[in-house]
Amino acid sequence: MRAQAKIVAICVLSGLLLGITSSAMAQSEPVSRVGSKKFTESVILGEMVRLLIQSTDSSATHREQLGGTRVLWEAVSGGDIDIYPEYSGTIDQELFSERRLDTLGALREAVDPQGLALTRPLGFNNTYAMAMRNKHAARLGIEKISDLRAHPDLVFGLTNEFMDREDGWPGLQNAYGLPHQKVRGMDHDLAYRGLESGSVDVIDVYSTDAEIEYYDLATLEDDREFFPSYEAVLVYRTEWAQKHPDALRAVEKLEGAISSGEMSRLNERVKIDGESETAVAADFLQTAFGIQVEIDREGLLERLVKRTREHLFMVLISMLAAIVLAIPLGVASSRWDRGGQVILGAVGILQTIPSLALLVFMIPLFGIGTKPAIAALFLYSLLPIVRNTYAGLEDVPDELLESARALGLPDGAILRKVELPLAMRSILAGIKTSSVWNIGIATLGALIGAGGYGQPILTGIRLDDMGLILEGALPAAGLAIAMQGLFELVERVAVPRGLRLD
Repeated sequence: MRAQAKIVAICVLSGLLLGITSSAMAQSEPVSRVGSKKFTESVILGEMVRLLIQSTDSSATHREQLGGTRVLWEAVSGGDIDIYPEYSGTIDQELFSERRLDTLGALREAVDPQGLALTRPLGFNNTYAMAMRNKHAARLGIEKISDLRAHPDLVFGLTNEFMDREDGWPGLQNAYGLPHQKVRGMDHDLAYRGLESGSVDVIDVYSTDAEIEYYDLATLEDDREFFPSYEAVLVYRTEWAQKHPDALRAVEKLEGAISSGEMSRLNERVKIDGESETAVAADFLQTAFGIQVEIDREGLLERLVKRTREHLFMVLISMLAAIVLAIPLGVASSRWDRGGQVILGAVGILQTIPSLALLVFMIPLFGIGTKPAIAALFLYSLLPIVRNTYAGLEDVPDELLESARALGLPDGAILRKVELPLAMRSILAGIKTSSVWNIGIATLGALIGAGGYGQPILTGIRLDDMGLILEGALPAAGLAIAMQGLFELVERVAVPRGLRLD
């Protein structure tokens, strides 16, 4: 019992320390919070905005690669970010599709009731296009999107967001009468590699993508003018603008300042030449406006420490909460026949929800950042602990329980002194399983601004940089191994000597 008391004390102390860390982080929250989507152009524009705000001697942070349109829109509407780059066609087709707003004035009127506003266009139109390898398109005689109808066996590799958007595949297929059935959803950056390898034949691209020229692609003519104009703009909270007029004036310098050709070159410097988004953004601001900004360059060790702290914060808080709830639920399941099956069924259903979907489901409740990630990880961690607690208690021999009752021990004492010690090995196995799952799933938290090891993994996938992918994947694997080793030590302390496997 002393050993178990020590474990409880350690858990409580860890929770208090993490709570203090969380409070400190909240107190140092910057004045302005910039967001961006998970593709290179959006990250570059987000960095421009951050650097411009900082040039006014105001603090700003950039929550980059936050998934798709809906995630960013929820974040700015809910006050989790203050400003982010968007496109007029996306706002019209994806967010207000039922109203068909075809002018910037109409879009401004639509977003105003939500406490939002739009800048004037930044100067370039990044519309959608369909692309093929030049040689393949020439061999089949395909120049226009309508030409695709004559080749129903072509394989399409479309970005996941494009698959479901009003201005995406459903509308395009209907407008052109495309008969194709081999349509795969995939990440935008991976689609280019699929096209290069020949695993897909047609992909959707953004007209300013650097990869179009790099991979020698043919963009097909939109001969029915299906795709609307996608003028780049900045969406911002009016409350933020009123409080920080200098910051707004600074970012408004970008209005009309970036041509399509310039944006393509900036994308190329990052995607093809391997420069950082921050360096490219800073160089543009220096050239275009004469604004010189300092760039903070984090070393590998500094990045690892930061990502480890973020990842551990998510994992430890969610695991502590899961342990506190799951063990009593497991005990209740073993005591309550019908109710126990309901509990086991409920936590089992939670496990069947795709992890990314569960993360997104948490955004309306908790916003973006660590809170929704912790909530999702907590729910995912319940099943192994509940199930193993239940199984461990069910395996306690009836003879031992009868002997304990014969000695006059009350039910509570039997649970504490007989059942839980005998079930401890099974319970710890469940906690160990949950912690390893938790560490892996936590990498997806980067998609909603939670940071952690998922941040370099996402960036590495986007930039086709194996080094960055390994920068997140290897520490995550190492942390999982370390967690397993930790629970091996805990088992030696918490499990009675006679019940250990060794």
